[in-house]
Amino acid sequence: QSQTTYDRVKAVVDQGAGAPQDLDDAAASLKVAEANLALAKSRLSKTRIVAPFSGVLGARRVSPGAFIRAGQAITDLAKLDELRVNFSAPERYLGQLHRGAEVSISTTAYPGYVIRGRIDVVDPVLDPGTRSARIVARFRNPGGKFRPGMSANVSAVLSQRQNALTIPSEAIFAEGDQTFAYIVKTDSTVTKSALTLGTRLPDAVEVVKGLEPGMTVVRTGHQKLFEGAKVVPVASRPGGEPGGIAQ
Repeated sequence: QSQTTYDRVKAVVDQGAGAPQDLDDAAASLKVAEANLALAKSRLSKTRIVAPFSGVLGARRVSPGAFIRAGQAITDLAKLDELRVNFSAPERYLGQLHRGAEVSISTTAYPGYVIRGRIDVVDPVLDPGTRSARIVARFRNPGGKFRPGMSANVSAVLSQRQNALTIPSEAIFAEGDQTFAYIVKTDSTVTKSALTLGTRLPDAVEVVKGLEPGMTVVRTGHQKLFEGAKVVPVASRPGGEPGGIAQ
């Protein structure tokens, strides 16, 4: 409307039938109207919320028309196709856990489902209390099974040894500072063997010295045994790698 008024007054003034002051007043009114229009457009643009990245929206926390404060959360936006997992590792493993190293990620929500990722960040400063470093790994998340905030198990291969001998963790017992396992001899009697242990796995332990491949060890019940006790061997699930299994 201000533009129409200005055009009409200008036409009259151009014909010499109007006062120049009328044109100045119309021009001033037009500028005020244009400023108000720009302000209204700016405010209107702020009523539309645009996501900073593509992802999946969570539950809406406010209703349409509600007044919200600056910084108030209205929903959650999650990018599920690629995620990060944060974990810590002791300083003695940092030589193997470098940027680009592969890790395996799993969660109790999906037993047996394991996905591969790679280390993206190794914090250069260690925690002075735990002497461990914070590590961040990235991984693709096909199907969106992993969700932000989930707990996860992270594992990595730090070293590989061919034909390593392992036995179940429960087959090992300690007396003082020395660890032992009971070996079942060919006459079904047991003898106690001192062990030198290596790498510990989730359910097994590497034996560096004290056992030979093919030996049978007592997995449970060793608290009731003594040197020379007679037992009835029962096959059990192997607790190590092929070629290095003690039953």
